[in-house]
Amino acid sequence: MNRKIMKEESLSPYATKSNEAIRIMNEEEDFRPSFYRDIDRIINYASFTRYMNKTQVFSFKTNDNVQTRLVHVLLVSKISRTVGRALALNEDLIEAIALAHDIGHVPIGHVGEKILNKISLQELNETFLHNIEGVRNYMFLERSGKGANLTIQVLDGILCHNGEILHNIYRRQKKSKEEFLQNYYDAYHLHEKEVSFNPMTLEGCVVKLCDVISYSGRDLEDAIRMNFIKRSDIPQNIVEVLGDNNRDIVNTLVLDVIKNSKGHDYIKLSDEVFKALQDLVNFNYSHIYNHANSQERLAYYEKVFHTLFYQYLDDLEKENKDSSIYQMFLNKNIYYEETNNKRIVLDYISLMTDEYMIKEYEKLIKNNN
Repeated sequence: MNRKIMKEESLSPYATKSNEAIRIMNEEEDFRPSFYRDIDRIINYASFTRYMNKTQVFSFKTNDNVQTRLVHVLLVSKISRTVGRALALNEDLIEAIALAHDIGHVPIGHVGEKILNKISLQELNETFLHNIEGVRNYMFLERSGKGANLTIQVLDGILCHNGEILHNIYRRQKKSKEEFLQNYYDAYHLHEKEVSFNPMTLEGCVVKLCDVISYSGRDLEDAIRMNFIKRSDIPQNIVEVLGDNNRDIVNTLVLDVIKNSKGHDYIKLSDEVFKALQDLVNFNYSHIYNHANSQERLAYYEKVFHTLFYQYLDDLEKENKDSSIYQMFLNKNIYYEETNNKRIVLDYISLMTDEYMIKEYEKLIKNNN
Protein backbone atom coordinates (compact mmCIF):
# COMPACT_ATOMS: atom_id res chain seq x y z
CA MET A 1 0.00 0.00 0.00
CA ASN A 2 1.20 3.53 -0.76
CA ARG A 3 2.99 4.91 2.32
CA LYS A 4 1.19 8.24 2.00
CA ILE A 5 -2.20 6.51 2.00
CA MET A 6 -1.20 4.37 4.99
CA LYS A 7 -0.22 7.46 6.95
CA GLU A 8 -3.43 9.27 6.14
CA GLU A 9 -5.62 6.32 7.15
CA SER A 10 -4.76 7.16 10.76
CA LEU A 11 -5.93 10.77 10.46
CA SER A 12 -9.13 12.07 12.00
CA PRO A 13 -12.25 11.93 9.80
CA TYR A 14 -12.19 15.74 10.09
CA ALA A 15 -8.63 16.03 8.74
CA THR A 16 -7.88 17.24 5.21
CA LYS A 17 -6.38 14.47 3.08
CA SER A 18 -3.75 15.00 0.39
CA ASN A 19 -6.10 13.83 -2.35
CA GLU A 20 -8.39 16.76 -1.48
CA ALA A 21 -5.70 19.30 -2.40
CA ILE A 22 -6.74 21.84 -5.04
CA ARG A 23 -4.36 24.14 -6.90
CA ILE A 24 -5.12 27.36 -8.79
CA MET A 25 -3.59 25.75 -11.88
CA ASN A 26 -3.57 22.01 -12.35
CA GLU A 27 -0.14 20.42 -12.30
CA GLU A 28 1.26 16.93 -12.08
CA GLU A 29 2.11 15.99 -8.49
CA ASP A 30 5.19 13.95 -7.57
CA PHE A 31 5.92 11.48 -4.77
CA ARG A 32 5.48 14.20 -2.13
CA PRO A 33 2.03 14.86 -0.66
CA SER A 34 0.63 18.11 -2.08
CA PHE A 35 0.76 20.09 1.15
CA TYR A 36 4.31 18.88 1.81
CA ARG A 37 5.29 20.26 -1.59
CA ASP A 38 3.81 23.59 -0.56
CA ILE A 39 6.13 23.65 2.46
CA ASP A 40 9.13 23.10 0.20
CA ARG A 41 8.05 25.98 -2.02
CA ILE A 42 7.32 28.35 0.87
CA ILE A 43 10.66 27.96 2.67
CA ASN A 44 12.70 28.27 -0.52
CA TYR A 45 11.25 31.58 -1.71
CA ALA A 46 13.01 34.87 -0.94
CA SER A 47 9.91 36.15 0.84
CA PHE A 48 10.45 33.55 3.59
CA THR A 49 14.03 34.72 4.11
CA ARG A 50 12.82 38.30 4.53
CA TYR A 51 10.88 37.26 7.65
CA MET A 52 14.26 37.37 9.40
CA ASN A 53 14.46 41.17 9.13
CA LYS A 54 10.82 42.11 9.67
CA THR A 55 9.31 43.43 12.89
CA GLN A 56 7.14 41.35 15.19
CA VAL A 57 6.41 44.07 17.78
CA PHE A 58 9.61 46.00 18.53
CA SER A 59 11.45 47.63 15.61
CA PHE A 60 15.21 48.28 15.61
CA LYS A 61 15.45 46.77 19.10
CA THR A 62 18.66 46.70 21.13
CA ASN A 63 17.96 43.28 22.69
CA ASP A 64 18.87 40.37 20.39
CA ASN A 65 16.63 38.01 22.36
CA VAL A 66 13.46 39.78 21.20
CA GLN A 67 11.71 37.88 18.42
CA THR A 68 11.52 38.84 14.77
CA ARG A 69 8.69 37.86 12.43
CA LEU A 70 10.66 34.71 11.53
CA VAL A 71 10.74 33.49 15.12
CA HIS A 72 7.02 34.16 15.42
CA VAL A 73 6.05 32.06 12.39
CA LEU A 74 8.29 29.20 13.55
CA LEU A 75 6.60 29.28 16.95
CA VAL A 76 3.15 29.31 15.31
CA SER A 77 4.21 26.31 13.23
CA LYS A 78 5.45 24.35 16.24
CA ILE A 79 2.45 25.09 18.45
CA SER A 80 -0.01 24.42 15.63
CA ARG A 81 1.61 21.10 14.75
CA THR A 82 1.52 20.06 18.41
CA VAL A 83 -2.23 20.64 18.48
CA GLY A 84 -2.66 19.07 15.05
CA ARG A 85 -0.80 15.91 16.02
CA ALA A 86 -2.90 15.48 19.16
CA LEU A 87 -6.09 15.91 17.09
CA ALA A 88 -4.83 13.63 14.26
CA LEU A 89 -5.04 16.40 11.67
CA ASN A 90 -2.84 16.90 8.60
CA GLU A 91 0.43 18.27 9.96
CA ASP A 92 1.79 19.05 6.47
CA LEU A 93 -1.12 21.37 5.76
CA ILE A 94 -0.82 22.95 9.21
CA GLU A 95 2.91 23.58 8.75
CA ALA A 96 2.44 25.10 5.28
CA ILE A 97 -0.25 27.52 6.49
CA ALA A 98 1.72 28.44 9.62
CA LEU A 99 4.98 29.13 7.78
CA ALA A 100 3.25 31.24 5.14
CA HIS A 101 0.57 32.98 7.20
CA ASP A 102 2.46 36.25 7.81
CA ILE A 103 4.30 36.51 4.48
CA GLY A 104 2.28 39.61 3.57
CA HIS A 105 3.52 41.56 6.59
CA VAL A 106 5.13 44.89 5.72
CA PRO A 107 8.12 46.66 7.30
CA ILE A 108 7.57 47.79 10.91
CA GLY A 109 4.84 45.20 11.47
CA HIS A 110 1.29 46.31 12.25
CA VAL A 111 2.35 49.96 12.43
CA GLY A 112 3.52 49.80 8.82
CA GLU A 113 0.40 47.89 7.81
CA LYS A 114 -1.85 50.61 9.22
CA ILE A 115 0.05 53.28 7.31
CA LEU A 116 -0.11 51.36 4.02
CA ASN A 117 -3.80 50.67 4.63
CA LYS A 118 -4.49 54.40 4.93
CA ILE A 119 -2.57 55.05 1.71
CA SER A 120 -4.36 52.20 -0.08
CA LEU A 121 -7.81 53.39 1.02
CA GLN A 122 -7.00 56.93 -0.05
CA GLU A 123 -5.42 56.07 -3.39
CA LEU A 124 -7.25 52.91 -4.47
CA ASN A 125 -10.27 52.72 -2.16
CA GLU A 126 -9.08 49.21 -1.27
CA THR A 127 -8.20 47.67 2.08
CA PHE A 128 -4.57 46.68 2.63
CA LEU A 129 -4.08 43.86 5.15
CA HIS A 130 -1.18 41.45 5.44
CA ASN A 131 -3.36 38.35 5.10
CA ILE A 132 -4.75 39.64 1.79
CA GLU A 133 -1.28 40.66 0.60
CA GLY A 134 0.06 37.24 1.60
CA VAL A 135 -2.36 35.51 -0.76
CA ARG A 136 -1.52 38.07 -3.46
CA ASN A 137 2.18 37.36 -2.98
CA TYR A 138 1.80 33.64 -3.59
CA MET A 139 -0.73 33.92 -6.40
CA PHE A 140 0.89 36.72 -8.40
CA LEU A 141 4.29 37.93 -7.16
CA GLU A 142 6.48 34.92 -6.39
CA ARG A 143 8.75 33.46 -9.07
CA SER A 144 9.11 36.83 -10.80
CA GLY A 145 5.38 37.14 -11.27
CA LYS A 146 4.57 33.56 -12.25
CA GLY A 147 3.07 32.77 -8.87
CA ALA A 148 3.75 29.86 -6.53
CA ASN A 149 0.63 27.84 -7.38
CA LEU A 150 0.13 26.81 -3.76
CA THR A 151 -2.91 24.74 -2.87
CA ILE A 152 -6.19 26.53 -2.25
CA GLN A 153 -6.27 25.09 1.28
CA VAL A 154 -2.98 26.84 2.15
CA LEU A 155 -3.96 30.12 0.48
CA ASP A 156 -7.29 30.02 2.31
CA GLY A 157 -5.50 29.45 5.63
CA ILE A 158 -3.37 32.55 4.97
CA LEU A 159 -6.38 34.69 4.07
CA CYS A 160 -8.45 33.54 7.05
CA HIS A 161 -5.78 33.60 9.77
CA ASN A 162 -6.57 37.15 11.03
CA GLY A 163 -5.06 36.65 14.49
CA GLU A 164 -6.30 39.99 15.80
CA ILE A 165 -9.86 38.65 16.07
CA LEU A 166 -10.29 36.00 18.76
CA HIS A 167 -13.07 33.42 19.11
CA ASN A 168 -13.54 30.57 21.57
CA ILE A 169 -14.73 28.23 18.81
CA TYR A 170 -13.54 27.93 15.22
CA ARG A 171 -15.60 26.06 12.64
CA ARG A 172 -14.50 25.23 9.10
CA GLN A 173 -16.51 26.36 6.12
CA LYS A 174 -16.20 24.15 3.06
CA LYS A 175 -15.38 26.09 -0.09
CA SER A 176 -14.74 25.49 -3.76
CA LYS A 177 -11.83 27.14 -5.54
CA GLU A 178 -14.26 29.71 -6.90
CA GLU A 179 -15.66 30.48 -3.44
CA PHE A 180 -12.16 30.96 -2.04
CA LEU A 181 -11.26 33.33 -4.87
CA GLN A 182 -14.48 35.27 -4.23
CA ASN A 183 -13.46 35.66 -0.55
CA TYR A 184 -10.07 36.93 -1.67
CA TYR A 185 -11.37 39.54 -4.12
CA ASP A 186 -14.14 40.60 -1.71
CA ALA A 187 -11.56 41.21 1.03
CA TYR A 188 -10.18 44.29 -0.73
CA HIS A 189 -13.53 46.02 -0.25
CA LEU A 190 -14.24 45.02 3.36
CA HIS A 191 -13.35 46.74 6.62
CA GLU A 192 -10.50 45.14 8.58
CA LYS A 193 -12.79 43.49 11.13
CA GLU A 194 -14.95 42.03 8.34
CA VAL A 195 -11.97 40.21 6.80
CA SER A 196 -12.35 37.28 9.18
CA PHE A 197 -13.58 34.45 7.00
CA ASN A 198 -13.88 30.93 8.41
CA PRO A 199 -11.12 28.66 7.06
CA MET A 200 -12.15 25.86 4.74
CA THR A 201 -10.18 23.28 6.77
CA LEU A 202 -9.87 22.36 10.43
CA GLU A 203 -6.12 22.72 9.97
CA GLY A 204 -6.67 26.36 9.04
CA CYS A 205 -8.74 26.79 12.20
CA VAL A 206 -5.87 25.40 14.29
CA VAL A 207 -3.38 27.89 12.83
CA LYS A 208 -5.84 30.76 13.27
CA LEU A 209 -6.09 30.10 17.01
CA CYS A 210 -2.45 29.08 17.53
CA ASP A 211 -1.32 32.36 15.99
CA VAL A 212 -2.94 34.11 18.97
CA ILE A 213 -1.55 31.52 21.40
CA SER A 214 1.93 32.07 20.02
CA TYR A 215 2.10 35.84 20.09
CA SER A 216 0.22 36.45 23.36
CA GLY A 217 2.72 34.84 25.70
CA ARG A 218 5.88 35.51 23.73
CA ASP A 219 5.09 39.20 23.14
CA LEU A 220 4.58 39.44 26.90
CA GLU A 221 8.06 38.02 27.52
CA ASP A 222 9.60 40.38 24.95
CA ALA A 223 7.94 43.37 26.61
CA ILE A 224 9.40 42.32 29.95
CA ARG A 225 12.84 41.98 28.34
CA MET A 226 12.47 45.47 26.89
CA ASN A 227 11.40 46.86 30.30
CA PHE A 228 7.99 47.92 28.98
CA ILE A 229 6.25 46.04 31.78
CA LYS A 230 7.08 43.98 34.85
CA ARG A 231 5.87 40.45 35.35
CA SER A 232 4.03 41.67 38.43
CA ASP A 233 1.95 43.97 36.17
CA ILE A 234 0.09 41.02 34.67
CA PRO A 235 -3.45 41.00 36.14
CA GLN A 236 -4.07 38.29 38.71
CA ASN A 237 -7.16 36.93 36.95
CA ILE A 238 -4.94 36.09 33.95
CA VAL A 239 -2.15 34.64 36.08
CA GLU A 240 -4.53 32.36 38.01
CA VAL A 241 -5.82 30.72 34.80
CA LEU A 242 -2.94 30.91 32.31
CA GLY A 243 0.18 31.62 34.36
CA ASP A 244 2.58 34.55 34.27
CA ASN A 245 5.17 33.32 31.74
CA ASN A 246 5.16 32.18 28.12
CA ARG A 247 5.86 28.52 28.93
CA ASP A 248 2.87 28.19 31.26
CA ILE A 249 0.60 30.29 29.04
CA VAL A 250 1.29 28.21 25.92
CA ASN A 251 1.07 24.92 27.82
CA THR A 252 -2.27 25.83 29.43
CA LEU A 253 -3.78 27.00 26.14
CA VAL A 254 -2.54 24.01 24.12
CA LEU A 255 -3.80 21.44 26.62
CA ASP A 256 -7.14 23.21 26.87
CA VAL A 257 -7.72 23.41 23.12
CA ILE A 258 -6.80 19.74 22.69
CA LYS A 259 -9.12 18.67 25.52
CA ASN A 260 -12.05 20.67 24.16
CA SER A 261 -11.53 19.85 20.46
CA LYS A 262 -10.58 16.17 20.37
CA GLY A 263 -13.11 14.13 18.42
CA HIS A 264 -15.03 17.20 17.23
CA ASP A 265 -15.32 19.02 13.91
CA TYR A 266 -14.35 22.32 15.49
CA ILE A 267 -11.47 23.89 17.43
CA LYS A 268 -12.49 25.21 20.85
CA LEU A 269 -11.25 26.68 24.11
CA SER A 270 -13.11 26.28 27.39
CA ASP A 271 -15.04 29.36 28.50
CA GLU A 272 -12.70 30.08 31.44
CA VAL A 273 -9.51 29.81 29.39
CA PHE A 274 -10.99 31.77 26.49
CA LYS A 275 -11.91 34.62 28.84
CA ALA A 276 -8.40 34.65 30.30
CA LEU A 277 -6.85 34.69 26.80
CA GLN A 278 -9.15 37.57 25.80
CA ASP A 279 -8.02 39.47 28.88
CA LEU A 280 -4.37 38.76 28.07
CA VAL A 281 -4.73 40.00 24.48
CA ASN A 282 -6.46 43.16 25.74
CA PHE A 283 -3.72 43.66 28.33
CA ASN A 284 -1.05 43.31 25.64
CA TYR A 285 -2.75 45.91 23.46
CA SER A 286 -3.15 48.46 26.23
CA HIS A 287 0.28 47.96 27.83
CA ILE A 288 2.53 46.81 24.95
CA TYR A 289 1.34 47.25 21.36
CA ASN A 290 -0.08 50.73 21.85
CA HIS A 291 3.18 51.89 23.46
CA ALA A 292 5.83 50.02 21.45
CA ASN A 293 6.61 53.21 19.48
CA SER A 294 6.79 56.82 20.63
CA GLN A 295 4.68 59.47 18.93
CA GLU A 296 7.85 60.85 17.36
CA ARG A 297 8.76 57.42 16.01
CA LEU A 298 5.26 56.89 14.62
CA ALA A 299 5.40 60.29 12.89
CA TYR A 300 8.77 59.33 11.41
CA TYR A 301 7.39 56.05 10.02
CA GLU A 302 4.41 57.91 8.54
CA LYS A 303 6.84 60.20 6.74
CA VAL A 304 8.97 57.29 5.52
CA PHE A 305 6.07 55.33 4.04
CA HIS A 306 4.39 58.34 2.43
CA THR A 307 7.63 59.71 1.01
CA LEU A 308 8.61 56.38 -0.54
CA PHE A 309 5.13 55.70 -1.88
CA TYR A 310 4.80 58.99 -3.75
CA GLN A 311 8.42 58.96 -4.93
CA TYR A 312 8.07 55.47 -6.42
CA LEU A 313 4.73 56.44 -7.95
CA ASP A 314 6.40 59.44 -9.56
CA ASP A 315 9.25 57.22 -10.79
CA LEU A 316 6.77 54.89 -12.48
CA GLU A 317 4.81 57.69 -14.09
CA LYS A 318 8.01 59.31 -15.41
CA GLU A 319 9.52 55.91 -16.27
CA ASN A 320 12.63 56.62 -14.23
CA LYS A 321 14.45 53.36 -14.93
CA ASP A 322 17.21 54.25 -12.46
CA SER A 323 14.75 54.00 -9.57
CA SER A 324 15.04 50.95 -7.33
CA ILE A 325 11.43 50.06 -8.08
CA TYR A 326 12.60 49.24 -11.60
CA GLN A 327 16.05 47.93 -10.75
CA MET A 328 15.10 45.73 -7.79
CA PHE A 329 11.50 44.86 -8.51
CA LEU A 330 9.62 45.73 -11.67
CA ASN A 331 12.27 44.67 -14.19
CA LYS A 332 12.30 41.24 -12.58
CA ASN A 333 8.54 40.71 -12.56
CA ILE A 334 6.41 39.66 -15.54
CA TYR A 335 3.06 40.06 -13.78
CA TYR A 336 2.66 43.83 -13.91
CA GLU A 337 1.86 44.55 -17.56
CA GLU A 338 -1.66 45.83 -16.85
CA THR A 339 -1.47 46.60 -13.12
CA ASN A 340 -2.24 50.00 -11.61
CA ASN A 341 0.98 51.84 -10.69
CA LYS A 342 -0.32 52.47 -7.17
CA ARG A 343 -0.76 48.75 -6.60
CA ILE A 344 2.76 48.10 -7.89
CA VAL A 345 4.17 50.56 -5.35
CA LEU A 346 2.17 49.02 -2.50
CA ASP A 347 3.50 45.59 -3.42
CA TYR A 348 7.09 46.81 -3.61
CA ILE A 349 7.00 48.53 -0.21
CA SER A 350 5.19 45.63 1.44
CA LEU A 351 7.93 43.21 0.37
CA MET A 352 10.69 45.29 1.98
CA THR A 353 12.47 44.45 5.20
CA ASP A 354 12.70 47.10 7.91
CA GLU A 355 16.34 47.95 7.18
CA TYR A 356 15.92 48.04 3.41
CA MET A 357 13.02 50.46 3.70
CA ILE A 358 14.96 52.85 5.93
CA LYS A 359 18.00 52.67 3.63
CA GLU A 360 15.79 53.49 0.65
CA TYR A 361 14.35 56.46 2.52
CA GLU A 362 17.73 57.77 3.64
CA LYS A 363 19.13 57.38 0.11
CA LEU A 364 16.17 59.30 -1.29
CA ILE A 365 16.57 62.13 1.25
CA LYS A 366 20.32 62.33 0.54
CA ASN A 367 19.77 62.48 -3.25
CA ASN A 368 17.16 65.21 -2.89
CA ASN A 369 19.37 67.45 -0.73
